[in-house]
Amino acid sequence: MSPYRDHRAPGGRQNRPSRKQRAATANQASNKGGSGAGQASDAHVSGGVRLQKVLAEAGLGSRRACEQLIVDGRVEVDGSIVTELGTRIDPETQSVYVDTVRISTQTKKVYLVLNKPAGVVSTMSDPEGRPCLADYVRNNTERLFHVGRLDTETEGIILLTNDGELSNRLAHPRYEIPKTYIAKVKGQLAKDAGAILKAGIDLEDGFVKVDDFKLVDSTPGKSVVELTLHSGRNRVVRRLLAEIGHPVERLVRLKFGPIVLDEQKQGKIRPLRSDEVGALFEAVGL
Repeated sequence: MSPYRDHRAPGGRQNRPSRKQRAATANQASNKGGSGAGQASDAHVSGGVRLQKVLAEAGLGSRRACEQLIVDGRVEVDGSIVTELGTRIDPETQSVYVDTVRISTQTKKVYLVLNKPAGVVSTMSDPEGRPCLADYVRNNTERLFHVGRLDTETEGIILLTNDGELSNRLAHPRYEIPKTYIAKVKGQLAKDAGAILKAGIDLEDGFVKVDDFKLVDSTPGKSVVELTLHSGRNRVVRRLLAEIGHPVERLVRLKFGPIVLDEQKQGKIRPLRSDEVGALFEAVGL
């Protein structure tokens, strides 16, 4: 089971074959020597878009490379492996998987990741006129939801999308999406600081513990730590570290589930790649 997915959740894929089972099925189809001339799949929609074109537009490669993916039995549409190159689908309503990972084919859906600078409010508007998320998406006409709210002074990953179902699931505590932060704090940490945070701390709004913790650097009067937790409570990282006597001076979110900040510059926004969107779907059982 994916560490990000709760199979008990409504709409989860508890009845869907596992990744390993589906990969084995794909391999069996490939071993049969698919040539693109097999029986038309039940996924075929008359008047739809050719499957290889949908795959190419989703960023899976050239049209010819996508044809090879189909012939090799690596593409599923609505749960059926498709090897017929003439198959047409409706990319807005049908689910497409490549190597058992769902890809985004809905052309009207928008998936963006912003490296939020400090001083930007995590809202789409601000009555006080402060910089906000809307300032980074003014060229988008779609109504966007932000996922993974950060307090004004915290930097790093925020997702923006018009996919309401994905947005709701990513924000729901049931799916326990892990978030990784790096924090510069005051003081030198005690040796048992990580153990204390992993064991958990009672805050005013309930018990919270971190999933992973490590000391990155330590100098006289300052420390840099990296921690991962799945709680999305307001200012939870700052409150946890303050509780053990180390107020945060700077905080950056490096990861949100499978999405990683990497070398994305501060204040820059980019569309998620098809494999990144697929990983988010996988994380929440879509």
